[in-house]
Amino acid sequence: MPRATRLTALAIVAAASLMGACKKKPEVAPAPAPVTPTETCDAACMERRRAEEVARTAAAEKARLDSIAAARAGAVAAVRATLVEKIMFNYDQSDLSDAAKATLDAKIAILRANPQLRIRIGGHADSRGSDEYNLALGQRRAAQAKRYITDQGIDGLRIDIASFGEEQPAAQGDSEDAYAQNRRGEFEIIAGGDTITVPQ
Repeated sequence: MPRATRLTALAIVAAASLMGACKKKPEVAPAPAPVTPTETCDAACMERRRAEEVARTAAAEKARLDSIAAARAGAVAAVRATLVEKIMFNYDQSDLSDAAKATLDAKIAILRANPQLRIRIGGHADSRGSDEYNLALGQRRAAQAKRYITDQGIDGLRIDIASFGEEQPAAQGDSEDAYAQNRRGEFEIIAGGDTITVPQ
C-alpha cells in the first residue's frame, strides 16, 4: 500500500476514535444523600419531653377512667329503671300476667345482687268500683307482686306494700286506655339505693 494511502487510513481511524470518545458521556458519581443535622437535646429539652409524655399518659388514663365511670353510671341508671318499672293488671284482677312476671324476674335478679336494697310496692286501681273495694284491690295487687318475689327467695322484710286504690291515677279520664294505665303496681326504692351493684 502506498505510504500516502496508509497515512490517510490511519488518519481516518484516529478521527473515528476521537469522535466516538467525544460522543461518550463521562461517568458522573452520584450526589451524596443530604445529611439531616442531628437534633441536639440538652437537659431542659429532655425534661420537657418527659413532662409531655407524663401529660399524655395522664390524659389517656383520665379518659379511660371517665369512660369506665360513664359506663357504670349508665348501668346503674338502667338497674334503677328496672327496679321502678311498673307492672300492669287486667280489670278487677290481681293475678300476674306473663309480662308482669318477666318484669318481676328482672327485679329479683337485682335484689339478689343487692341485699341492702329495700323496696315498696304500691297497688293501684282504676276509678270503677267503690273507694273501699279499690283499696282492697290495690292491696291484693301489691301483695301478689310481693308474694311472687318472696317465693323466689327474697326476704319479705325487704319489701313493704301499700294500697292507693284509685287515689293516685296515672292517667285522667274515663277511657279504657286511662283505666288500663291506672291498674298497676308501682315500685319505689326506700333503702340501699346509694350503693347499687349491677348484676353480672
